Amino acid sequence: MNDGNERVVPPDLVYITFIRTTPQKLWDALTNSALTTKFFFGRSVESDWAQGAPWRMLTPEGLLDVKGVVLESDPPHRLKLTWRVDWTGEAPPEPEPAIITYDIEANGDVVKLTMTQHTESAIPRKYVKAGEQGWAAILSSLKSLLETGEPLVIKMGPPQ
Repeated sequence: MNDGNERVVPPDLVYITFIRTTPQKLWDALTNSALTTKFFFGRSVESDWAQGAPWRMLTPEGLLDVKGVVLESDPPHRLKLTWRVDWTGEAPPEPEPAIITYDIEANGDVVKLTMTQHTESAIPRKYVKAGEQGWAAILSSLKSLLETGEPLVIKMGPPQ
């Protein structure tokens, strides 16, 4: 039976998008809660973003959602984080955290953003699918926010 709880080691997720902005504005959007709350499903982020520093993401209700450590910080070019989901609901903890990397490259009057998620641990298939959809929505909303001043409003339910 192939249900959503079957555990799999997912392939790397890689999203590339071009955004009409500057590297600094994109960096600020990824690391400043005044902006993340607009495009990241209302989530705020906390860290000093120095290499080795802890970071965390909070739900709109102030609950811990994701936590990790900053592995690399080269503003405004590269941010690499461990990413451990810490939901208080049904999501089981991952044996090893995922690694999220944001590579930011100036390309004329646009910026190329490459977001990579690397996971070495087996996780329930439903969370793999939810992550694929979630990252696409988050990055699309980020692009809209930086280019128009308005994020996209995308309704998404819990993983199935």
